[in-house]
Order: sequence, then C-alpha cells, then structure tokens
Amino acid sequence: MSSVAIVGGAGYTGGELIRLLLNHPFAELTEVVSQSQAGKRIDEVHKDLWGETDLRFSNQLETAVDVVFLCLGHGKSLGYLTQHELPGTTKIIDLSQDHRASEDFVYGLPELHKSAIAKAGYVANPGCFATALTLALLPLAHNGALGEVHASGITGSTGAGMSPSETTHFSWRSGNISTYKPFSHQHMAEVKRALHVHQPWHDKPVNFIPYRGNFPRGILMTAYQYSTWPLEEVQQVYQEYYADHPFTHVVDGPLDLKQVLNTNKCFICLEMHNGYLMIQSVIDNLLKGASGQAVQNMNLMMGWEEKTGLQLKPSAF
Repeated sequence: MSSVAIVGGAGYTGGELIRLLLNHPFAELTEVVSQSQAGKRIDEVHKDLWGETDLRFSNQLETAVDVVFLCLGHGKSLGYLTQHELPGTTKIIDLSQDHRASEDFVYGLPELHKSAIAKAGYVANPGCFATALTLALLPLAHNGALGEVHASGITGSTGAGMSPSETTHFSWRSGNISTYKPFSHQHMAEVKRALHVHQPWHDKPVNFIPYRGNFPRGILMTAYQYSTWPLEEVQQVYQEYYADHPFTHVVDGPLDLKQVLNTNKCFICLEMHNGYLMIQSVIDNLLKGASGQAVQNMNLMMGWEEKTGLQLKPSAF
C-alpha cells in the first residue's frame, strides 16, 4: 500500500477524490487537510461517506506520504508549495490550474502524455472543459487535420465549486441556462497548448461558448469544423487514436450525460452534416474532468494498471 494525502479536501473534487481513494486497492488515504474544516470528521462534511471512514480533517500535513493531491482553489496551489516544502520523493498531482503551463509539471491528460506521466514526479491535472474539448479534437490534430473549430459546452453546477454565488444557488440555477465567458474561457489556453503538441502549426481559432446548465454534474461538448473526409475514415482515425486509452471510447450516438456520470469515461460521437464534421463528447466533470483523472494519473505515476480503482458503474437511470 502507498500512502496518499489530500490538501483541500472539503470541496466537491476533494469529496470525490476521498471516495475513490478509500476504495482504491493500492492506496491508503492517511490524511485530508482542510483549513476550514480542521478537526471535523470527514463524514460530517461529506455525508455520502458515512460508514466509510473515521478520518478527521487536519489543518496541515503531519507526515511524509508517497502521493499528495492538491485540491485547492485556483491560485492557491502555487502558494502552498512555496510555503510547504514536500519531500523530493513525494509525487504531486495538482487539480488546480496553477501548474498547467509549468515546465516542472507534466500536463496530466493521459490520452496525450501517458508515457511522460508514467515517468513524472509532478503532474498538473487538466480542467474539465479542457478535457472534454481536447479529447474531442486530439485525433484531428494528430493527423494534421484541425481547422477552424466552433464549439459549445454545457456543464453542471458542481463545476463552479461548493461555495455559493449568484449564479450557483438553487433558485437561480433551477429551470435556467446561461452563457459565461464566451470566447474567453480560462481553459482555452491549455486546450491550444495540448492541440499544438500534435499540430504545432495550427493557427486557426478554436471558438468556444460555455453554458451553465441547470443540473448538478456532467459536461456535454459539441464541436464542428469543415471537413472533406468521409465519415467512415474519420471514425477509423478516432478509433485508432484511442485504441490504447481505456477510458475514451468512440461510440454511436446520440450521446447523453447519464451514459458517463459517476465514471471516468469519455464518450465521443462523430457525425457529418453538409460538409461539416460534428464531434460530441461527454464526461463527468468531477471524475474524468477532475478527481477520476487525477487517480488515473496516480495509477500511471505509480506503475499500477491504469484503470485501478476506476471501474465505476454509470448512473444511467
């Protein structure tokens, strides 16, 4: 068993990560740090974990561990590592955006950097929208076929975090839908960097409109671009690209969120309409878009089978 700790375990991603790690066969969750909840039992805060653990939140890491997950707010992980020196043998997986452009961290999208992640000591977990959109487009970039892309994605309210705000409380969100940060979402920088790994000469826009959905979790992404490829050829290209990636699957549509909720899977569907290739992808924003992908990265970093602890049943009904 390898010892594992979480720093910042009181939020949605922290709660999902605790759930996954408590059931992981090779990882022992020894500490969960939360400044706001220090001293409380974990199941007082994450009530879905009643009967699963007797652990309490601590206010700081007390012992050295093999793996540390940083589930801190954006802008706080960098400060934490500046103020707290971790042993050089401790592997770090940062779920915030702080290190996604850092040369010291490997960008943790296994479908792009699996070999590098397996050798890494520090990994930056991708953003949820970035995961859904990048996975939708990577095979095109790998074949030098990425053009100008138009995309829209809708995400559940958990994507905004646990702290309530004007656009997350129930009376505003229920029965409502809205756009936010059109053409300027913070995840677009990492999407472009990831696509440039395969197609560095790509200089056309990737236009993205995000939507707030009136449901708790999940992302449905729709992207399209002009294409002269026959659909059968595109499907073959996608299937070949993801053949060695156990969580991303090219499937027949139509897609819906319940196919992937509570799983670490990404489903992709391809269609052709009047000369335009439409690519749809669906993920659970808290799992493949956050905590599940973080555990997937841990498995690769520790030399364990990639799917360990992540063979989860979808909430299909």
